[in-house]
Amino acid sequence: MNQQTPAELGIGRQALTLLEAVLEAAAPDEGCALLLGSRDPWCVRRVWPCLNVWEPAAERRRRFALDPREQLLAQKWARSQGLTVLGSAHSHPLSEPVPSALDRSLAFAPTLMLILGQADGPAPSAATEVEPRSLACWWLPEQGGPRRLAWRMVD
Repeated sequence: MNQQTPAELGIGRQALTLLEAVLEAAAPDEGCALLLGSRDPWCVRRVWPCLNVWEPAAERRRRFALDPREQLLAQKWARSQGLTVLGSAHSHPLSEPVPSALDRSLAFAPTLMLILGQADGPAPSAATEVEPRSLACWWLPEQGGPRRLAWRMVD
C-alpha cells in the first residue's frame, strides 16, 4: 500500500447526512455525488450533489453518469477551499452496494467510490415497508479489483 492508498476513510457527520439524503432523493433512479476532502488522513468533509445525466434517461435506475461540467466546478471550488476531489458516490436502489463492472470501467482509477445500496438480510416487513440500506466504501486501484474499505464517522 502506498501513501495514496487509504487504509480507512473518515466521513464527517454533516457530509454523511447530506450524502444519504442526496442519494435517497434520486430514487427510484441512481443518485450521484462527488466526495471532497483530504488525503492525510483520508476524510470526506463535503459532498457535491450531482445530477445523474446518463442517457438514455430510462436506464438511470441502473446507471449513472456525472456531468463533466459539474466535476470541473467541484474541482475548482474544492481547490479554493483547500480540499481535493477524492472520488464519487452513487446509489444502487435495486442491488447491493458493490461496484458493478460498468462502475469500475467508467471510474478514473485510482479513486474512492461510496455506494448506498440494499443491505444484506431479510426483506422489510409489511409494517415498516422500509428497505434496509447499507453504505459501502471501495478503493478502485489502477490495477486489480476493487478493495472494500472500512469507514467511520468522524465528528
